[in-house]
Amino acid sequence: MYKGLSVLGFIPARAGSKGLPGKNIRLLAGKPLIVHTIEAARKSGVFDYLLVSTDGEEIARIARQAGADVPFMRPADLATDTARSIDVLHHAMSWLEERGKKYDCVMTLQPTSPLRAAEDISNALDLLIERSADAIVSVCEVDHHPWWCNTLPADGCMKDFFRPGIPANRQELPRYYRLNGAIYLARWDFIRRCDNWYGPGTYAYIMPRERSVDIDGEIDLLLAQLMVQS
Repeated sequence: MYKGLSVLGFIPARAGSKGLPGKNIRLLAGKPLIVHTIEAARKSGVFDYLLVSTDGEEIARIARQAGADVPFMRPADLATDTARSIDVLHHAMSWLEERGKKYDCVMTLQPTSPLRAAEDISNALDLLIERSADAIVSVCEVDHHPWWCNTLPADGCMKDFFRPGIPANRQELPRYYRLNGAIYLARWDFIRRCDNWYGPGTYAYIMPRERSVDIDGEIDLLLAQLMVQS
């Protein structure tokens, strides 16, 4: 229990990955990627149960060794490139409910966000309680401001690249944020009846960019390695 709430920690870790093969168990600072997330989750001390959903035997072995539970192997239809993460979560929630287990909240922690800290996990729960929110989703400030982005014509001419009125100084631009993939937290009943995390009761938990690296390819892994070493 965390401040009166029972909390499920949910870690989805598919074995297949086209962008970075075997990415969930690729080594970062000498540890498989998924272990960084499991260790942060355990260090936070907020979870009543920490469950990993995977279709990979090696991922399951590593996850169990690191202290998470892998009570089932994910069905093949939920382990494809096109399977939706929300459906993977609903599958795990149904599996638990069929066994008489239900929690007040569920937090999805993707292994591809290895720099998320234990305090980010507890802070997100604190924000849920403080705001009486349905859900909390982590974001960070954008690296490149969208107002300085545009499409290009076939000839590459930049005459109309900047729209009228766009400030030339970065300090004059409004702050923009992006999803960083590190934390998706929701009350159990909210996520059970919804098909996504977003609604009037969803609030942003803002994380610094240095803890917001999302591992999708080799360059992301290299960047995370540099961040860990610094």
